[in-house]
Amino acid sequence: MGGKISVFVYGTLMTGEENHHVVAPYVLSVQPGTVLGNLYDAGPYPALVPGFPGGPVYGEWLEVTEAGLAAMDELEQYYGPNHPANDYERVRITDLDGVRSGWVYVWTDSRGCPPIPGGNWRNRK
Repeated sequence: MGGKISVFVYGTLMTGEENHHVVAPYVLSVQPGTVLGNLYDAGPYPALVPGFPGGPVYGEWLEVTEAGLAAMDELEQYYGPNHPANDYERVRITDLDGVRSGWVYVWTDSRGCPPIPGGNWRNRK
């Protein structure tokens, strides 16, 4: 891996949200984005279950350095593919525009959390 790494964020890592400071020093660019899935409210943060059936989930594409991805892995408690201690899995996803793609942190199911109507963390309240 080298250069820029694309990551779709949809919750506390977005610009202006409470954990953006974790990745901010490593952000090279930010673009709005939308992916297909369902967003769930886990209390202080959301979780995305990607795919169909689902609606649009709104967020941002961050272009980050390798250090930025490592900082996000630590925050999201991601220790490697299918590691038993993972809170999230990190998988590849493509924007609904069909052009952008990159990493995203996901859950495999809702874990009993309520859905966030409209797929937008910023509009949850």
